[in-house]
Amino acid sequence: MSAVEARGKPGRVAGASREEVVERARAEFLACRRVDMSATAAECGVGRATLYRWFGSREQLLGEAMLGVVEQRIADARAYVGGHGAPALLDTFDLIYRGLAAAPHVTALIEREPDTARTVLTSSTGAVHPRMVELSQALIDAEVGRDGYRPPTTPPVLAYVLVRLAEGLLFNRADDVSHDLDHLREVLAALIGA
Repeated sequence: MSAVEARGKPGRVAGASREEVVERARAEFLACRRVDMSATAAECGVGRATLYRWFGSREQLLGEAMLGVVEQRIADARAYVGGHGAPALLDTFDLIYRGLAAAPHVTALIEREPDTARTVLTSSTGAVHPRMVELSQALIDAEVGRDGYRPPTTPPVLAYVLVRLAEGLLFNRADDVSHDLDHLREVLAALIGA
């Protein structure tokens, strides 16, 4: 139960914190509903101006709300795959991207607001893309340190390329190549060296 919900019935709740606002936005995102700044502000008992001061934009709030979901998906995928080295990395990235592609909340956002989704998911100045690159690099670095895995390029470059490739194929619904998860796995295997 969120801190906002714990305070009582829905509606204005005086003094919701920044974290509680993110939690509320995350709940809306996971329920496949549009995150609305006015409604979020009203439900959390803060002004819209406060939300904009805290987050700068609706896209940034949505991105921060998505981060917890993305971080958990990555941790769960790595724990589920187990193993080490390039095969484990390939299976982990494949599971992460298949999960994101199948997630109803991600699909709902892309279908309902394609331009917003593209900004939130892929902008270098947003919350999601830089964190995806950082977490991907951490996965690669762990295999380099643990198993002696030797990536075909530096971990920061490989992480960036893997994330950009997945973004292009998963979140760009405008062409015939997008959303082809089997071909994405093939390209991931070549890039990872699996």
